[in-house]
Amino acid sequence: MNIQEHNINDSKIAEVIAEEVVIQNTEDALDLMGNIYYQGFDKMIIHQKDITAEFFDLKNKMAGDILQKFANYRIRLAIVGDYSKFTSQSLKDFIYESNKGKHVNFVRSTGDALSALAK
Repeated sequence: MNIQEHNINDSKIAEVIAEEVVIQNTEDALDLMGNIYYQGFDKMIIHQKDITAEFFDLKNKMAGDILQKFANYRIRLAIVGDYSKFTSQSLKDFIYESNKGKHVNFVRSTGDALSALAK
């Protein structure tokens, strides 16, 4: 795993670049947040492929638990991916509601993520 730094409008944004799943559970998310924060970032981009598929099954509450940790620690997050393949209406609603706020955004590209986090 590598961290690519983006600087926009005096904001340091960390983009997680990985070849494997980085977040398998809540503890992994906390470790990643600590790592990012220790390096001086308070905004993060992660790609959908780097998060376990279980995150996107809202029945197990993993997404809610992890995103609540990001909110508690005031680390803004953008998750880059193609969400059209998901058929769950509750997940679509969850993504829609998340995107209405500024704290967690589900976006299609790194450019969209940088735009969302630069605000």
